[in-house]
Amino acid sequence: MRRRPLGRCAESLRVRGGLLGPLRPLLVLLLPALAGCSREPPDGGGSLFAELTREAGIIAPEGVWPDGRYDLPEITAAGIALLDADGDGDLDILHVRHPPPSDPTAPAPDRLYIQEGPWRFVAAPGEGGLGDPGYGNGAAVGDVDGDGDVDVYVANVGRDSLFLNGGSGVFQNATERSGIRDEAWSSAAAFLDHDRDGDLDLYVVHYVVIDPTRVCRPRADAPREYCGPGRYQSVPDTLYKNRGDGTFEDVSKAAGIVHSRAGLGVVCADLTGDGWVDIYVANDRQPNLLYVNRRDGTFADEALERGLALSGAGDVEASMGIALGDVNADSAIDILVTNLAGETATLYVGSPRWMFEDCSTAAGLGAATLKSTGWGCGFADLDNDGDLDLPIVNGRIERGEVRPGAPLGPFWSAYAEPNQLFLNDGTGKFTETARRGGPFTSGIDLGRALAFGDLDGDGDLDLVTASLSDRLRIFRNDAPARHWLRVRAVTGKRDALGAVVTLEVGGTRRRSRHVLSAYSYAAASEAVAHFGLGESPQVSLLEVSWPDGAIERFPPPGVDHLVTVRQGEGTPAPRS
Repeated sequence: MRRRPLGRCAESLRVRGGLLGPLRPLLVLLLPALAGCSREPPDGGGSLFAELTREAGIIAPEGVWPDGRYDLPEITAAGIALLDADGDGDLDILHVRHPPPSDPTAPAPDRLYIQEGPWRFVAAPGEGGLGDPGYGNGAAVGDVDGDGDVDVYVANVGRDSLFLNGGSGVFQNATERSGIRDEAWSSAAAFLDHDRDGDLDLYVVHYVVIDPTRVCRPRADAPREYCGPGRYQSVPDTLYKNRGDGTFEDVSKAAGIVHSRAGLGVVCADLTGDGWVDIYVANDRQPNLLYVNRRDGTFADEALERGLALSGAGDVEASMGIALGDVNADSAIDILVTNLAGETATLYVGSPRWMFEDCSTAAGLGAATLKSTGWGCGFADLDNDGDLDLPIVNGRIERGEVRPGAPLGPFWSAYAEPNQLFLNDGTGKFTETARRGGPFTSGIDLGRALAFGDLDGDGDLDLVTASLSDRLRIFRNDAPARHWLRVRAVTGKRDALGAVVTLEVGGTRRRSRHVLSAYSYAAASEAVAHFGLGESPQVSLLEVSWPDGAIERFPPPGVDHLVTVRQGEGTPAPRS
């Protein structure tokens, strides 16, 4: 019998503050040990992943990454975008790169890898025009000119770049004529249609103003360390409205995007149930922001009143990556943000009233994430059993114990950590499994970005990671065969970013997935709604809530394939 979902929680143990706040240093040491006896899922099974980086033709950096100089960008940067750059139906990889600490002003052209066959990638000549030489941090992917191919925005430490796709995988730098003049430190970006005019607008997340004169030490007699964001001036984010003619207008102030926060992650989705896209931003050591769409071109921050600004104990956290999805099958959106070691990853469980509660400990994520510094993350059904699992990419920003086997040299090995994989039991409770993560969890690295996509078209989600040493890694999903369905939702000629796809499986069970590219950290993932169906051989309903508020139903498709649905070709349905 299926267990009752976790639903809303009432945590009696607060590990980040409150009554037990003074015991945090002790809990940091004890909780992982207490949780250790139940770290592996009871169902067993082999490794879900195999690493194919070298076999796939990805170029690895030579030698050991130069020692850090304590410039803040060198501890945060690393980006990825998965996209069909050349329009041939399979995913290519853009690696957003950054210069070594030994020469931070050196050009670091981004690399575009074109997929020529399953697990066979080649470097695009001239990087397909995407060889942006700046200090890369992240990327966003979307069709900004509505011509049917994907365009790319690169977020840099310094001036950002917008590249338009010529239709054959060759891009042109359109930054000058676009009207975008973003020269702050951009950590992330996302495309969205915030005003429902059919064009993709652009939200750019900013971090801080760099001050190389800052010197930070944990104690007066301690070695130098990287400064936290509180030692720098924060920068407000930017909202660009797409004019529909290939140019953009900065509408941030008029729209109410005015808070200066040290932002690192962003996701754009309807988080209030009114059918309009909202903007959630993860901020480092400052309250997170939920810009709620007022449906008149303006936004208001409602993160605090909806439970998304702070931890459940009322603490400000060092938030970085964002995952979004319904983890407990109650038809409400849940959100996770990754944080600094000592804070845990925070799971905000949603309710039908579009309010959120910190359920990290009750969901099994409290002790397991307390000692790690998380960055890229995402909710994804990695074993196609019907529920959303959680991989997290880790890497410290302060020195720690050097783990056995860390291959990064004396300086960076002190910051390296293994990644983590959490499997969902179907009720929203997670169990960490290093064994089933295989090489994804066994390596010691400086992970930052994490992107999701079905690279080989076999119906399960593969993973791509990037580290702050300009190292790209590819992990093939080798989960046991189960039924699945992948849905591409198209409005006009482009992917309907922000749409919600709902399936009915087995006649009664409904599952919803968002069509998103921008989430995780510094990454753009494949914008396809992926459903694992387990042993269910058929789907009885397919419904799409489009970004403009329309809802349509489509004939139930068969399973085990990718189906494309187009707005206007379905049957109108009422909003529930």
